[in-house]
Amino acid sequence: MKNDKHTTAIPESAITQVHGQITAAIQTLAPHTIALTPHERQTLLKMGDKSLAFVEKAHDYAHDNPTLVPSYLDMGAFDVDFQDAHGLWSLLTAIKQLEEAVEDTILAAGSEAYHAALSFYHNVQAAAKDDIPGAKAIVEDLKTRFPGGKRQGGTTGTETVADTGKQ
Repeated sequence: MKNDKHTTAIPESAITQVHGQITAAIQTLAPHTIALTPHERQTLLKMGDKSLAFVEKAHDYAHDNPTLVPSYLDMGAFDVDFQDAHGLWSLLTAIKQLEEAVEDTILAAGSEAYHAALSFYHNVQAAAKDDIPGAKAIVEDLKTRFPGGKRQGGTTGTETVADTGKQ
């Protein structure tokens, strides 16, 4: 197939190993992580790259200038919050890189597999029209599994792909 980007199978042992490592990471962090409600997620201040730099600088200044720290500010809690936010930020970056690599590979492999399945389907449709034994049963089975299916009074965009071979 032209434009075939995904050409090497990922060994099942690699997927099993990574899954185990992810499970171990989740279990390792579980006692230290929290879950928020959707409302809490909406109402909390959000820290991004720029605000992380702001928080880091403010944290440094607070330690260097303790006389300027308000009496109601618990520096121990500030230290814990900053340490975890900073440490988890770098972890999140690594997780996002992994997520992007996995999503891109799923997209490429899935697209190529779907294209191959459509090629096969179109070939079997042609074989069924020529009364090749077994082809009609395969077409009937695959037709019921085709994403989107036909709607009353028209078709969805996916039938056009299946019927014409165009994407």
